[in-house]
Amino acid sequence: MLRRSARLLFSPPFLPRATLTLNPNSILSSYSSSSSSSPSPSPPFSSSSISDAEFRKYAGYFVLLLGCGVATYYSFPLPEDAKHKKAQLFRYAPLPEDLHTVSNWSGTHEVHTRNFHQPETLAALENVVRDSHEKRHRIRPIGSGLSPNGIGLAKSGMVNLALMDKVLEVDQKAKRVRVQAGIRVSQLVDALKEHGLTLQNFASIREQQIGGIIQVGAHGTGARLPPIDEQVVSMKLVTPTKGTIEVSKEKDPELFYLARCGLGGLGVVAEVTLQCVERHELVEHTFVSNASEIRKNHKKWLAENKHIKYLWIPYTDAVVVVQCNPLSKGRIPKHKPKYGKDEALRQIRALYHDSLEKYSSGNAAAEQDIDQLSFTELRDKLLALDPLNIGHVKKVNQAEADYWRKSEGYRVGWSDEILGFDCGGQQWVSETCFPAGTLKSPSMKDLDFIEELKKLIEEEEVPAPAPIEQRWTASSKSLMSPASSTGDEDIFSWVGIIMYLPTTDPRQRKDITDEFFSYRHLTQASLWDKYSAYEHWAKIEVPKNKEELAKLQARLRKRFPVDMYNKARMELDPKRILSNAFLGKIFPSTETSVSA
Repeated sequence: MLRRSARLLFSPPFLPRATLTLNPNSILSSYSSSSSSSPSPSPPFSSSSISDAEFRKYAGYFVLLLGCGVATYYSFPLPEDAKHKKAQLFRYAPLPEDLHTVSNWSGTHEVHTRNFHQPETLAALENVVRDSHEKRHRIRPIGSGLSPNGIGLAKSGMVNLALMDKVLEVDQKAKRVRVQAGIRVSQLVDALKEHGLTLQNFASIREQQIGGIIQVGAHGTGARLPPIDEQVVSMKLVTPTKGTIEVSKEKDPELFYLARCGLGGLGVVAEVTLQCVERHELVEHTFVSNASEIRKNHKKWLAENKHIKYLWIPYTDAVVVVQCNPLSKGRIPKHKPKYGKDEALRQIRALYHDSLEKYSSGNAAAEQDIDQLSFTELRDKLLALDPLNIGHVKKVNQAEADYWRKSEGYRVGWSDEILGFDCGGQQWVSETCFPAGTLKSPSMKDLDFIEELKKLIEEEEVPAPAPIEQRWTASSKSLMSPASSTGDEDIFSWVGIIMYLPTTDPRQRKDITDEFFSYRHLTQASLWDKYSAYEHWAKIEVPKNKEELAKLQARLRKRFPVDMYNKARMELDPKRILSNAFLGKIFPSTETSVSA
């Protein structure tokens, strides 16, 4: 890159205009011919003096540029075979071979590190933790990298258990399974099939590592079902000071309930024993309702349905209701869909075709055959054309409402297949959790929250795409869970707002990012304190502003046992080798730690 820049600097466009127009000899010829009849006085300047001056000037330029180039080259030496990343705006630095690039799934957070460990055995993991503690090297635990805020990233070092992904033991009678923490949910579910078991509940996607999904307080939906960390019966933690320890309700219950949703800061989760349930089929019923009907039926639906969620579509009155319940023998619903797949996609395909004509100067023929695109792919491509144009976003949302109306119906499948959800492409997400009363007596604040949120979106003309996803869980006894509560009957609502990143253009992604954080700030200022709402750990974005950071720290202290958590960190990881900038900023400590 440096050599290319030097060539460009010495090419004609970079030379002074005088070098292209000045000709001393022709000037002298004109002067002489006009004065031939009289004695020639001494010319005001001679050919030799001009040539010497020009030569000295441009020779000086050349030496100056050459010197700068040499100084830069030897100040930043790079091997001839240095690897280069794909060019991005303002990012042209070559990457050495030993530098790992690690980013989260949405591409919103990325670090480069030379210290990336992937042990294959418990003994190897213990060695990594012990050596890192002795040398004060950071090894932040990271799972599948699905967290929107990159909670597991640390440029000074990471440890990943993807190679520790075995099922160690299945107790079919007790319906329990012991696994290495690096196993993915999808792998575990497939392994449990032959034993007639499955997990009690699932998040939207199944690619998380078990260690990661429990440490951040992930959840599914169902007012009787707690977050996923409640399925943990016991854990093995590899800690810097105490080595490998096992915690459970019987063995060190205080640490167990603190570490079950421990954000990776109390030890590397190496093994987990989970309580399972019998493998079962579910009937999923999807239909479109509206806010008025939701209010009439909400209490009944929460109580009657094992799993339920609402997908609210901004700038419309449409609410997609998804109810899932166990399949009873002989009770397979008889339902013939009114519309086929092509008819359900007709409006959004038409909108995409029209939008291509509008935004692509009639070059729609060059676009991929839209008949091959799924609904979420069409939505991503539509939003990519003009993601922050409120008029365009409203049309996309209306097309989405039409799609769901024509997709109403039932489907039957195994619980792990039914409970998954196509979240779409890369995105920014903010999800909050807040109390919603009890199962017997819902407070209805969950619907009030949504009503105010939709009103805020419309008043501020936020280009908010669909959906606003709303789910529910029972409480968790894990002290750091956003749904933590001592009340067994308490229920919590989880609401997620979103903006997609359907483009690779850096400027466009930045504009979307800025708009999303403005959207998030509106909800924070208007709703969070009023409804005692706290963000999902994997979706908290640490403020850059010191005052905002101090407010976040104080707010977290009101909800969570921060002093207790920091005390446990000090006992188990006094050098903070399992920490990163995220933990260090939201849970500040004056104790000695390694560098970020």
